[in-house]
Amino acid sequence: MSETTMTTPAPTPVFTRSDIRLVGIGVTLFVASALCHMMEAPAVVTFVVTALALAAMASLVGEATEHLGSRFSAGVTGIIQSALGNLPELFFALFALKAGLGPVVAAALVGSVLANALLVLGGAFVIGGLRHGPQRFDAAGPNRLVVLLLLGTAVLAIPSLTAHLHVAVSAHERALSMIAAVVLLVLFALSIPATIAGETGETEHAPGTPGWPMWLVGTVLLSSAVGAAFIADWFVASLTPALHVLHMSEAFAGFVVVAIAGNAVENVIGIQLAAKDKPTYALSVIVQSPIQIIYVLFPAVVLLSAALGWGAFTLVLSPVLLIMLVLAAVLVTAVVLDGESTWLEGATLIALYLVIAASFWWG
Repeated sequence: MSETTMTTPAPTPVFTRSDIRLVGIGVTLFVASALCHMMEAPAVVTFVVTALALAAMASLVGEATEHLGSRFSAGVTGIIQSALGNLPELFFALFALKAGLGPVVAAALVGSVLANALLVLGGAFVIGGLRHGPQRFDAAGPNRLVVLLLLGTAVLAIPSLTAHLHVAVSAHERALSMIAAVVLLVLFALSIPATIAGETGETEHAPGTPGWPMWLVGTVLLSSAVGAAFIADWFVASLTPALHVLHMSEAFAGFVVVAIAGNAVENVIGIQLAAKDKPTYALSVIVQSPIQIIYVLFPAVVLLSAALGWGAFTLVLSPVLLIMLVLAAVLVTAVVLDGESTWLEGATLIALYLVIAASFWWG
């Protein structure tokens, strides 16, 4: 009587080749950034290397949180992904305020919103539309997100409007900014259950798909966060001399360079999801980031800068930044509410971003 032998399939490796490549790039760029800073390399070299390193740290955070998708729902993963993905921008903002670069911080935060709402969302629409034709997404979740985006922008605009209209409260812009910051944080906390409840069935990891173990996710997240803090400090130190050599305005550096480098997570993941014909999930990941910038990152910078004494950052934006922010929120809402995306809509969003970014080159 013969015994039937059962062959156990070989375990899936924890790290794929792409994971190893990403970690290797992150470690290499971190070491290169440290060497540039310690050896006082030319400012432009340090500026470029640290900008790339910031993007690498953001990508590592995104990769680690992506592996939470096999354990948590899409809504929870999206919130965690966007929150941790904004860590490099938070560190940059705080160190830049400490260095007296308040206008750069304001431009970087608004630029991050526009980079996601126009450039990345437009890229997702273009790639998804060219590969799959017009893509439709579930109405409830995306509609809720764009309404949150629009309402958060309205709250954020009030301190700027009162300051530029010179009403009585304009003499108390810091106090009003702190009140608005607390309100935005509370609103974001209240929106989390609704965001999770309104999620769709689109997921990035199929059930049972092996992911990183939790200890590895935690290690990568902690290492990336610590690395991002150091890199942000080195980046800020090289910023002013590099801009002088490159004849680039501080506003452009914040609005474009810092915003795109800090949003590497959404830049890659959102477009990949659209290419995989997961438009609802792609939209949720992309739009979740500007929502968290408005509801969490802006308030956090206001409150932490006051607590640390690193400059008096308020929610009073320049008229140009304010108009760009409101314009982006309105346009994204109009594009999403019809429930369908096309490559032409995406191309239009990208074109608008390029013109806006070009307008900041001179300051």
